[in-house]
Amino acid sequence: MSSEAGAVLIRPMRPEDWPEVRAIFIEGIETGQATFEAAAPEWEKFNASRLSDHRFVAEASGHVLGWTAVSPVSARPAYAGVVEHSVYRRMAGYAPA
Repeated sequence: MSSEAGAVLIRPMRPEDWPEVRAIFIEGIETGQATFEAAAPEWEKFNASRLSDHRFVAEASGHVLGWTAVSPVSARPAYAGVVEHSVYRRMAGYAPA
């Protein structure tokens, strides 16, 4: 799938998106407002901790502008279907190279 110039495409996250997704994650960490995480995880940890059917990116002109993913909060049956969600976007002023 490709997006037209200026159009934003929402699509499933792919492993090859990880460098841009991780960069956005790091931007969020650096603000001190997006997460309690001190560092962005490596792909393997991120991949193992987020539900694969619930990871998406927003893309425009071939660049990831933001991402969303969910993590289960507990393996206990009483919490089945309960998730923690993450929504991250590029900081204002971002201009793709």
